[in-house]
Amino acid sequence: GRDMSMQAFSIQGGRRLVGTVDVTGSKNSALSLLSAVLLSEGEIVLRNTPDIVDVRSKARLLQSLGAVIEWNGNDLRIDCSNIDSWKVDSDLAQSIRTSFFLMGPLLARLGKAYLPGPGGCRIGARPVDYHLKGLAALGATIEQENGYYVAETRGLKGCPIYLDKPSPGATQHLMVAAVLAKGVTTIQNAAMEPEVTSLADFLNAMGARVTGAGTSMIEIEGVKQLTGTNFRVASDRIQAGTYMLAAAITGGDITVRGLIPDAQAPIVSKLQESGAQVTVGYDEIRVVAKDRLKAVKIRTMPYPGFPTDLQQPMCALLSVADGTSIVEETVYESRIGHVRELVRMGADIHQTQLTSIISGVEKLQGAEVEASDLRAGAALVLAGMAAEGNTIIRSIHHIDRGYERLEQTMNSLGASIERIAVSDPTGAWSQATEAF
Repeated sequence: GRDMSMQAFSIQGGRRLVGTVDVTGSKNSALSLLSAVLLSEGEIVLRNTPDIVDVRSKARLLQSLGAVIEWNGNDLRIDCSNIDSWKVDSDLAQSIRTSFFLMGPLLARLGKAYLPGPGGCRIGARPVDYHLKGLAALGATIEQENGYYVAETRGLKGCPIYLDKPSPGATQHLMVAAVLAKGVTTIQNAAMEPEVTSLADFLNAMGARVTGAGTSMIEIEGVKQLTGTNFRVASDRIQAGTYMLAAAITGGDITVRGLIPDAQAPIVSKLQESGAQVTVGYDEIRVVAKDRLKAVKIRTMPYPGFPTDLQQPMCALLSVADGTSIVEETVYESRIGHVRELVRMGADIHQTQLTSIISGVEKLQGAEVEASDLRAGAALVLAGMAAEGNTIIRSIHHIDRGYERLEQTMNSLGASIERIAVSDPTGAWSQATEAF
């Protein structure tokens, strides 16, 4: 196939975005459901599944373990009744971090798991020790051999688990692992993200007994087996937030449909504080930005705080807001790949450890920049649409991991984004950015 890393976006900036956009299914939610499917012996249909690189990789990973999978538009039909392998292929696993989350369900289903350590976006340390401690408490023995985890169990047993940090990944992983365990498991200091609640709904639809999801205390009463179900993947709250910010940064007027307003509360509140007009409906939000926006303070926090996944796109908006904004990243310490690139476009940002101090400039200027990770990529697309002149964004394979055809969506609202091929036979570009 074609080499995705050799594609770039060419953006003509300065156009107001106006119109209506429908949010697709959540990347993070779909990936967590695609770990849980391993527990079911019946057929599962996941509706509203986003057709993006990460989800395709996860589906291929399940197929390598013996699952039968069939795509039909955005419906994904999955049959895990003949899962026969507990070894996760390292090439398939490298492309996607949540392959690590298969450890729990494989242990629950087959009593064994062999899989490589986690990969994924380089945005800082994401400790897996919460996962490993929790699985050990449930009755797994886990050893590391040459970068692989080797795990086995004689049968998982429910127990109380306390998480030092409310990690969404660990909460979901341990919740799935505990569903078929004997007895009762409680997860204290659990993450409260919407993806956690949605996963609990999915498990319960298959016959699990999970209560308390969405609070800091989740209780799971083990059951013997799970059946198939038909389930709709919830809409992507980060994608919805990205479209809302697109309206704000281009002085536009966008109605984002098919979202869950509660999950957007922090971004709604910050956009209103900055001077945008935000109207919240039953399952839609309209953002209108008539005047230049004002600086605000942001501090990322676990849900229901301001989402770390919108921190970088928000920085793009604040780089053209009046006054000085302060953005503090408390969740992932290395989420700063966008700063240097926004500065190339004329932004005035001072970075001290986890805090960005952003002095708004009159206008950003088009430039040649590179996406260092998924959400940095989204930030640069927003910046490019608001900038004067032409912006080229390289390494857009990062963006494709989380947004299905982002350029077509933005263009339908009046943007001018073209996907182009770029040549970089020497790799000089990546060396130059490393040295910058």
